Amino acid sequence: MQLEIIVPVVMSCALAWWVSRGMSWTTRLVVAAVTLAVIVLVVLFERSGS
Repeated sequence: MQLEIIVPVVMSCALAWWVSRGMSWTTRLVVAAVTLAVIVLVVLFERSGS
């Protein structure tokens, strides 16, 4: 994997952990699923463009 993909993913995970401290586990799972879906869509979009 390239560093330009790994660094934003790790930073997003850290930010999601910080923001989700007061949330329930089901809310955390929903936020994680939506975040992963957005990351996958962005990666697919970028790869299709080049």
